[in-house]
Amino acid sequence: MTMRDIQVTIIDRQGKPHQIEAPTDLNMNLMELVRAYELAPEGTIGVCGGMAMCASCQCYVLSPHQLPDKSDEEEAMLSEAFFVNDKSRLGCQIHLTDKLNGLQVELAPEGS
Repeated sequence: MTMRDIQVTIIDRQGKPHQIEAPTDLNMNLMELVRAYELAPEGTIGVCGGMAMCASCQCYVLSPHQLPDKSDEEEAMLSEAFFVNDKSRLGCQIHLTDKLNGLQVELAPEGS
């Protein structure tokens, strides 16, 4: 683990947790991290390429991290998605920064 990496726990859609060392110096978002580690089947996450235009990367933030407010686009997308709760966020809108060390998220069910 380098100084620029953070620890992130991602619970996949089968309920299995994955401890990941995530780089903070590549301007990655959570959806890209899930894709890089193949924690969801190809074509089931990040369908819109991270433009907040689908909800395939919806996740539930389980840890008490303070995240940036949702954009209007993210709010609108989540208002139309399935399986949304008060912890729902779009993974493509969560950029990996030092402040997110220890982040814990669970992927929403497919079809969200």
